[in-house]
Amino acid sequence: MDLIIIIRPVILLASSILIILAAVGILRFKDDIERVLYARIHILGIADVACILALLVLGEPLLALTYFVLVPFVSHAITNAHYHGEGD
Repeated sequence: MDLIIIIRPVILLASSILIILAAVGILRFKDDIERVLYARIHILGIADVACILALLVLGEPLLALTYFVLVPFVSHAITNAHYHGEGD
């Protein structure tokens, strides 16, 4: 039981650091780079993993599994819509 009390804050801290690093990575990209949306979606993958870890630590495995399954589909749909909408 004491081990859980130590591990939970460490994983939450690691998750928050990953989210901050992902936010810094998104802000560093300039809009003049070709295909910047793909790079931003890739960086947001780090935040997705951090959120999944945080949900697992907080005792929400079903929500973490749902997030783990749905996020790649949503990311693909966003980038696909952006790619096919550029030519219009």
